[in-house]
Amino acid sequence: MYYLVVMALLLGMELLYFRVADRFNIIDKPNERSSHTRVTLRGGGIIFYVGALVYFVASGFVFPWFMLGLTLIAVVSFVDDVRSVPQKVRLVFHFVAMLLMFYQWGMIALPWWYVVVALVVCTGIINAYNFMDGINGITGGYSLVVLCALGYVNMQVVPFVDEGMIYTMILAVVVFNVFNFRRKAKCFAGDVGSVSIAFVILFLLGKLMLETGDWSYIIFLVVYGVDSVLTIIHRLMLHENIGLPHRKHMYQLMANELKMPHVAVSLLYMLVQGGIVVVYLALPDLHYVCLGGSVVVLGCGYVVFMRKYFRLHLKIV
Repeated sequence: MYYLVVMALLLGMELLYFRVADRFNIIDKPNERSSHTRVTLRGGGIIFYVGALVYFVASGFVFPWFMLGLTLIAVVSFVDDVRSVPQKVRLVFHFVAMLLMFYQWGMIALPWWYVVVALVVCTGIINAYNFMDGINGITGGYSLVVLCALGYVNMQVVPFVDEGMIYTMILAVVVFNVFNFRRKAKCFAGDVGSVSIAFVILFLLGKLMLETGDWSYIIFLVVYGVDSVLTIIHRLMLHENIGLPHRKHMYQLMANELKMPHVAVSLLYMLVQGGIVVVYLALPDLHYVCLGGSVVVLGCGYVVFMRKYFRLHLKIV
């Protein structure tokens, strides 16, 4: 009954946001870099922050430093959705938010270089998650797979967080998917959505890895990771400014050059990541082998795909 009430509350909040976004013209207009062609409401992913806030209040205000960090990163991301925020300002907010998350983890007591390395890695993951948010369903679908995997581990392998937090975030993602995971999306996540859900998943994944000492759980993000890292390397080989927008991710070529439906591409990413997770969890004694093997197989797949289809992008450009 509790989760039905939460589901109804989140659905109501999302619909309310649509009215606000429509009233204040918070929209996403397609441009030459976009993978969509229709003017669509932006910032629907704010429901991820609302979901975390609902859990925070219902749980008696657990993880206050994490929630403060999430609030900071969600606010600056939402402002950036409405009007452009300088990159340096966003970066400062991201760093402060992550330091608050590290404090919640108890990492501040570790040697300073641990914190620096974690800061660089977490910044990269959040930006990768944001860059991968370019077609209908990919952020919501991929996040659903990762959260369900974390929920399974929490229930069947090792409890590392209150199950209510994961379940509430799953409901928030489901609500968002109702309006985004379809051919004609009602809304896009916006930076507030992709950055917020990345921050939440990072927090959960970090707690799991610190609890178990098993860093191979990063495999839960391996599909996004390989796509993002190899795309950066590819763009560097092309002598491009990697700070500028582009349409060279594998999913973008699938949606734009190969004309695959957005939902089909998103489902493909979900299925690949889900399949990797299933194999990984089924082989508890081979976690690092699974991680290494996944990186190699995905990397080879990326190279083969780009060698075959990247010429289509060059013709269009």
